[in-house]
Amino acid sequence: KQSHDIINESLNLGINFLDAAEMYPVPPKATTQGKTEEIIGSWIKKNDRSKIILATKVTGPGRPFDWIRGGPKAIDKENIEFALHQSLNRLNTEYIDLYQIHWPDRYVPNFGPSFYDFSNKRDSTPFLEQLDALNKFVKDGKIKYIGLSNETPYGVLSFLELSKKHGFAPMVSIQNAYNLLNRRYEYGLSEITDYAGIPLLAYSPLAFGHLTGKYLKNDNTQGSRMTLFPEFGVRYDKPNVKLAVIEYNKLAKELDTSLTQLSLAFCYSRPFISSTIIGATNIDQLNENIEALEFKITDEIVTEIYQIYQKFTDPSP
Repeated sequence: KQSHDIINESLNLGINFLDAAEMYPVPPKATTQGKTEEIIGSWIKKNDRSKIILATKVTGPGRPFDWIRGGPKAIDKENIEFALHQSLNRLNTEYIDLYQIHWPDRYVPNFGPSFYDFSNKRDSTPFLEQLDALNKFVKDGKIKYIGLSNETPYGVLSFLELSKKHGFAPMVSIQNAYNLLNRRYEYGLSEITDYAGIPLLAYSPLAFGHLTGKYLKNDNTQGSRMTLFPEFGVRYDKPNVKLAVIEYNKLAKELDTSLTQLSLAFCYSRPFISSTIIGATNIDQLNENIEALEFKITDEIVTEIYQIYQKFTDPSP
């Protein structure tokens, strides 16, 4: 009911994009896997499906989730077909608007590590085979568009080149982390966004709650994700995270706004972002996230943010 209330209020506020994944909710567990899609599916069962743009993801290999397809081994036709139909069933829908590869089939440093470790390189499904498999379901009408998540410039350009060469439906979006504590998207991917027209769907704009400022207060963390799931927040357990948050929080106070609204407004203002994926636990949080649209990021504020960024460059990659 809580989730349905948030979806309904989101629609009232003009939000129509819902993002899920076969792996969700997080942190991933065998006992909860697929529940996010089931909750959205139970909403769809009672409401007009056409009101929403629905996105979900197929889990990539390389992680010890043996409860998902016996441990997802590849992004190939067999795995995509099984995952897609399971998602369609849970979501109570006949089609997915945007079907995304949750993370690359090949090895890339994701979810905490900063550098490419050559020793972790592994065999992977060729890009062309992945595209071919996804396009079969686009032709069948079960997927409208395909996209990427947690990808690199090499991956995006490889998919783009092959889709043009072979006449496949292209990747239309990329969903990567982006926030004041992690702006690595700007190192190369933002240029691809500009020239190739593949925009960013920014996830974790509040950095797992750190950019609300609540972890600066010892009395404001009950029920928070870092309190409930400390092992899942390891990517934010870095030396300069708290120092950077203190600086951004100070700037927010000087601007007479909240750190939450400053952080979201910054994401909303970036030209390479087409959608900012927020995760509200209740209606009050939802409203605060939406109110951030009213706060305008000026060139002067961008300069002040950059001064902090120069001192604390991407403390949470």
